[in-house]
Amino acid sequence: MNDGTITLPWLVVRQDDNGNRYRVGRYATRAEAQKIADSLDSRGHKQLYWVERVGQNGQNGQSGSN
Repeated sequence: MNDGTITLPWLVVRQDDNGNRYRVGRYATRAEAQKIADSLDSRGHKQLYWVERVGQNGQNGQSGSN
């Protein structure tokens, strides 16, 4: 990274009971994002949590299961 910024390509996304989706956070590694998603998911609420990778053009790309 030549501009000195930190790249955080991994997102944790939450979907509520009504189908609304929210970005919970951005993370540097998939493992870090998955750890957060798993932690949130283990709380027993009905929301869904998963991990997605943001592509270079800012679009969501690869997804992972929670």
